[in-house]
Amino acid sequence: MNRAVIDLWVGIFAALGLVALLFLALKVGNLSSTDVGETYSLQARFDNIGGLKVRAPVKSAGVVVGRVAEIRFDAKDYMALVSMQIDNRYQFPRDTFATINTSGLLGEQYVGFEVGGDTALLKAGDVVKKTQSAMVLEKLISQFMFSKAAEDEGKKTTD
Repeated sequence: MNRAVIDLWVGIFAALGLVALLFLALKVGNLSSTDVGETYSLQARFDNIGGLKVRAPVKSAGVVVGRVAEIRFDAKDYMALVSMQIDNRYQFPRDTFATINTSGLLGEQYVGFEVGGDTALLKAGDVVKKTQSAMVLEKLISQFMFSKAAEDEGKKTTD
């Protein structure tokens, strides 16, 4: 093969590599547009949302059923108010439990719906009543460390 053909193949390979990197960057950043169709709005209040971001997925049974549309601070009751857009194809009972979970190596946070057994369904604009805030790793570690220190201190005083 002559030099021009080799240069052409190297250019094609480099272009494909850049396209693959762009695709990965969009997937990691949740910027790819996979949501097409009609949605309805739900809201949930959390004590702590951790690193949850706008456009984070809303999942039920591991399936993306919506996206986080807006995150606000409610100054009246000092909680985070998360607005979500849910695909119309999916309806959830009123006793659905909303949790903030972490997935993947990069620690992407998402809202998880654990379905209840109520026959009445959530409607557009409803607030999910049952929520569980994000677990903050630093807080868990500090609680563990302080409880260990208290145990050690208690052992020293009884000896």
